[in-house]
Amino acid sequence: MSVEADYYELLEIERTADDATIKSSYRKLAMKWHPDKNPGDSAAEERFKSISEAYDCLKDPQKRAAYDRFGHEAFKQGMSGGSGPGGPGGGGFSDLGDIFETIFGQAFGGGGRQQARRGADLRYDLEIDLDDAFHGKQTEIEIEVSTKCEPCSGSGAEPGTGTRRCNLCGGHGQVRAQQGFFMVERTCPTCHGRGEVIEKPCRSCRGEGRVDTPQKLEVNIPPGVDTGTRIRLAGKGEAGPNGAPAGDLYIFIHTRRHKVFEREGTDLITRVPIAFTTAALGGDIEIPGLDGSRIDIAIPAGIQSGKQLRKRGAGMPVLQGRGRGDLVIEIMVETPTKLTARQKELLRELQETETGEETPQSKGFFDRIKEAFGG
Repeated sequence: MSVEADYYELLEIERTADDATIKSSYRKLAMKWHPDKNPGDSAAEERFKSISEAYDCLKDPQKRAAYDRFGHEAFKQGMSGGSGPGGPGGGGFSDLGDIFETIFGQAFGGGGRQQARRGADLRYDLEIDLDDAFHGKQTEIEIEVSTKCEPCSGSGAEPGTGTRRCNLCGGHGQVRAQQGFFMVERTCPTCHGRGEVIEKPCRSCRGEGRVDTPQKLEVNIPPGVDTGTRIRLAGKGEAGPNGAPAGDLYIFIHTRRHKVFEREGTDLITRVPIAFTTAALGGDIEIPGLDGSRIDIAIPAGIQSGKQLRKRGAGMPVLQGRGRGDLVIEIMVETPTKLTARQKELLRELQETETGEETPQSKGFFDRIKEAFGG
């Protein structure tokens, strides 16, 4: 089982996005996650590499067509020349010709019996809590999927019977037809390129070699997954027709909104309101961590609303890596709305002693107003 992020979700675009949208989104994200803007942040560097890899694929119409059809499997073996998506590798298409032949079929003169079609890949959207994304989780999903027909062992033929050579194509899987000056070879419409037909279709699957069956599958969610993370279960997709290999099942992760934290990459962000007295005098607050710990945060005296405090290593774990992001605490100074008579009296006494030096930003602003409007 491998975890691969979807290229469209990495670039935060729809699958129907045009070239200009793809380019614009890439530039914005590349600027945000560039290593020069995030020095020493390995998670940001990995995010930048992933975004660049996604853009390298989707900006190229040929690579994009292959990715839309086959996903990451299209690039498990390198296309001729280049690196990244379509670079040297092992285990997929040997060159662009193979990909387009697979996508668009054989055109002129390409002969031979077709290989049995691989089963379709399937998608399953799984919603999890932020706590599950933090700790990881072993969960069970139930999905209805086409599986190999047991009575005929996936052959599509009634037990005790078999197949015979296709009479129309003579077992070649291709038929020829004259079109003007050209002889065109096409897939046989009777045997669909297999070169043979079933004598007596299986009663259980009606000759398909597969039946729809509810299945329960165990899914291992590793710590650090985020919305858009894709988990691949090889061979758990739809069974291929007539005994062909099954496709893959892709689990797309969606993280529910948390009551306290927002997530940005590997960082956790929380906004904390504090009393104006704490902001003025300083103090300490305690934040509960997703790991069950208590995180002490020191509030410096004189802190202003919008100021961010950072606790290193208290954020989300790095997916399939080491370390954790940061916890970012954004301070919001809360002005009291319900005061007792005594509290108001004390505040008036404080107000009478103010010289303006206690609030330099306020004093500076009104000094600029006086200068601008002549006192």
